[in-house]
Amino acid sequence: MKKLSPWAFIPTLYLAEGFPYIVINTVSAVLYADLGFSNEKIAFWTGWLYLPWILKMFWSPLVDARGTKRRWLLAGQTVLSAVFLLIGLCIAVTAFWQNVGSMTFFTLTLFGFLFGAFASATLDIATDGYYLLALTPRDQGYFVGIRTIFYRLAMILGSGILISITGALAEQTTDLPTLLPQPYNWAALFVFLGVLFAVFAFWHAYVLPKPADDKPVTHSRTDAWKESFKTYFSQKNIIYILLFILLYRLGDALLEKIVPLFLLKPQDTGAMGLSLQHYGLIKGTLGLGAVIAGNLGGGWMLGTFGFKKCIWPFAVILILPNFFYAYMAWAKPGLAVTAALITLEHLGNGLAMMAFSVFIMYVSQGKYKTSHYAISTGIMALGMMVPSMLSGKMQAALGYETFFMIASAISLVTLAVIPLTGKIKSIEETEQAFRTHNMSLSDGD
Repeated sequence: MKKLSPWAFIPTLYLAEGFPYIVINTVSAVLYADLGFSNEKIAFWTGWLYLPWILKMFWSPLVDARGTKRRWLLAGQTVLSAVFLLIGLCIAVTAFWQNVGSMTFFTLTLFGFLFGAFASATLDIATDGYYLLALTPRDQGYFVGIRTIFYRLAMILGSGILISITGALAEQTTDLPTLLPQPYNWAALFVFLGVLFAVFAFWHAYVLPKPADDKPVTHSRTDAWKESFKTYFSQKNIIYILLFILLYRLGDALLEKIVPLFLLKPQDTGAMGLSLQHYGLIKGTLGLGAVIAGNLGGGWMLGTFGFKKCIWPFAVILILPNFFYAYMAWAKPGLAVTAALITLEHLGNGLAMMAFSVFIMYVSQGKYKTSHYAISTGIMALGMMVPSMLSGKMQAALGYETFFMIASAISLVTLAVIPLTGKIKSIEETEQAFRTHNMSLSDGD
C-alpha cells in the first residue's frame, strides 16, 4: 500500500482519543443531571472516573514493553466500541422497565463508564506514543497543533453538538413529534458512539503505517517500569514540575463537574435552566470556533514568542471563567450574554491548554518519553479528580453564587505557580533545542 500522508490518520486518531475522555468525564454528568440525580452525587461519583488517567502512569511501561503502540490503540478503540454499545443497551433496558432513577441504573452505568475510562486511558498512552514513533521530527512539529485541534474538536462536539441532538430527539414541538422519549434518546447517543468507534478501529487498522521503531522496549516489564519512573522523578526541579502540573488547572478542576449542572439544572435551584439543545448548540458552534481559534492562536504565539513569554497571559486567561460563572450565578443574564461568556471561556481555554500541552511535552523527553508523558498526564488527572469530587459537596452546601466566588478566589493559586516554571532548566533547554531544530528546517537542512 502506498505510504499515506499523516493527514489520513492524525485527525481521526485524535478525534478517537478525545471523544471517550469528554463522554466519560462530562457527558456522563449531563446524563445523570438530565435524569434527575443530585449535584453532590454526580460530582462525587463521576469524579472517580478520573482514576484510570491517574493510574495509567503505572501501566504505561507495560504498553512500552509489551506489544506495539499500533496494536494497543486498535484494541483500545475496539473495547470502547463495545463499552458504549453496552451502556446504550443498559439505558434502553432500564428505561423499558422504568428503572432509570434507581441506584441499580446509576451503578451499572457508572461501572460501564469506569471500564471505558480504563480503555480510554490506555488508548491515550498508545496514541501519544504512536504519534512520536510514526511521524518524523519535522512532521511532529507540524502536526502538534493539528492533533490538539482535533482532540479539542472531539471534546467540543462530544459535549456540544451530540448533547444538542440528544436533547432535540426527546423534545416535542408544535411542528414535530418526539422522535425518542427520554431516556431512549441517551441510549441512541451511546449506540451511535459504539458504532463510531467500530468505524474508527476498522479505518485505523487499514491506514495506520507500521513504524520500524514501533516495537517493545527491550528491557523487562519490571525494569521498564522502574526505569521510566526513576528517570522521570529524578529530573532536576521535579518539585516545581509537579506543583505546576497539579495546580495550574485547579480552578478549572473545581468548575468542570459543576458548570454543566449549573447551566442545565432548573432555575428554581439557582441554576441557569438552559435546555439541552441550547447548551449543546452554544458549546458545539460558538464554543467550537472559539476553541479552534484558541488552539491555533496559542500554537502560533508559543512558536513565535516561546513558552516563558506566553505562560503569564495564558494563565490569566485560564482563570477568568471562574469569575464569569460567579457573575452568571449572581446576575442570571440572558441567553446572548451567557453564550458570549461561554464562548470567551472556550477561547481562553484553547490558548491556555496549548501552553500546558507544550509544558508536558518539554518535560517528557528521553528513551521513555511515552511513559513520561503518561506520568505527567496522570498527575494532571489527580489534580483534576480531587477538587472535582469535592466540588459537588461544596456547591450543595454553599449554593451556586457563593461556590463560584470561592472557586474564583482559589483559582488565583494558578498565578502563584507560574514563577516556578522559570526555575525549570529542562524547559529552557528543550525549547532552545526545538527552536534550533526548526531554524535548521527553515534553512532547508
